[in-house]
Amino acid sequence: MAETAYEGLAGAWSEDGRSEDCGFEGGRSEDAAGVSVGAGGAPRRQPAREAAARTYARALPVVPVRARGLTIEDAAGRRYLDCASGAGTLALGHHHPIVLEAMRRVLDSETPLQVMGLTTPVEDAFVTELLRTLPPRLADHARVRFCRPGGTDPVDTAVALVRAATGRAPIVTPTGAHLCAAAEACCPSDAGEPPAGVVLEPVRSADGVLPVPDAWLRDLRRVTAERSVPLIADETETGVGRTGALWAVDHSGVTPDVLILSKAIGGSLPLAAVVHHEDLDGRRTGSDRRAVGAPGAGTFRGNQLALAAGAATLAHVREQRLAEHAAALGGRILSRLRGLAAEFACVGNVRGRGLMIGVELVSPDGAPDGAPSGGIPSDSAPSYGNPSGGIPSVGGPPGTGSELALAVQRECLRRGLIVALTGPDRNVVRLLPPLIITEEQTSTILDRFADAVQTVDRRRGGHAPPHPAHAAR
Repeated sequence: MAETAYEGLAGAWSEDGRSEDCGFEGGRSEDAAGVSVGAGGAPRRQPAREAAARTYARALPVVPVRARGLTIEDAAGRRYLDCASGAGTLALGHHHPIVLEAMRRVLDSETPLQVMGLTTPVEDAFVTELLRTLPPRLADHARVRFCRPGGTDPVDTAVALVRAATGRAPIVTPTGAHLCAAAEACCPSDAGEPPAGVVLEPVRSADGVLPVPDAWLRDLRRVTAERSVPLIADETETGVGRTGALWAVDHSGVTPDVLILSKAIGGSLPLAAVVHHEDLDGRRTGSDRRAVGAPGAGTFRGNQLALAAGAATLAHVREQRLAEHAAALGGRILSRLRGLAAEFACVGNVRGRGLMIGVELVSPDGAPDGAPSGGIPSDSAPSYGNPSGGIPSVGGPPGTGSELALAVQRECLRRGLIVALTGPDRNVVRLLPPLIITEEQTSTILDRFADAVQTVDRRRGGHAPPHPAHAAR
């Protein structure tokens, strides 16, 4: 399995486009700390030493030793444009000087780096900056709760909060089926007690980068408010300008009761917080209220370096209007990639918001995942990638689409472009470039990606006409 991910990677391109040998045999260099690194040894040793679940290392046999901005350099001196951005954690790219300076100030000041939730000037500066960016109707009544930065810990904290505040237990997480129905389906009034809360990602990244329609989200907000059900927006993936707005809920004008924040808010370091309306903090007292903090409590909440890096990142994104920049460049990228869908039958739906983009790879002789065969009648097929339209249900057995996506990922790597895969069937190529990406870098990324798709399409047999399900887009 591991060897399969490393096959056929000779011929990657350097940043200036020259073809280079990507063999991992031989060659040693020193990393930034002066440690000797074997260009060949690390990828060979990894499968024997580390768990098979480390899918990034298996799919991307790169040994990074230095990085800046959008560019990663490996142990053999090859350079790559990074459109994975640490799974979205790097809003400003690698080693942004604003972030580095903020961390140096903390280190030079001898501020305690770990203080178990005690208030510090660094934390105060982070919270002040965070409140500046929030939707005003939430910022004016917000409470900030730091929690462990693990994957599910912020969600657990938010769920515990609304359960303690409402005294109810059920939690609704809208799926494709909910999103294809009326918002009332999330809070049925004829089923007795309403849920304790509704948790929603404004863009469903793991489902293949599927934006939730603005109108549907506004309707959900109306229903939850009428039935006194807290609305929890999970902005782990979408926050800090990623979708072309500081927070993805801003597109719809919705103000949630709770915001789950992680990834980019730490400025490249682990940090997570739950921001909630003050009313949820005061509905319970005594032991019930104290218990709310338990799921999110942990040694590493509120690390001072992460808070400093996060405050610097939030301020830079706000002051430099990088969310607007992401919206403009994201629109250009979507337009170009949708042109590929019209040209190549293996490219299915292209969707996303801002600089959070998914390109679906499909079997050219079959319907793409989430198209009519996925459960939506053909005469009401949604407008994919259009947040004002409908939302598809995503599914279908793994097959040619996932194989094509993996092939495109490998061809991108050959050309010095790092992309990730997502979706239930791993057949969606996800592009998450940092918000500092330039017009020139955008052109380079699009050219390399288009060339990779063309190569994969040629190998599978050339330009077949686009599938009818694509033509309506």
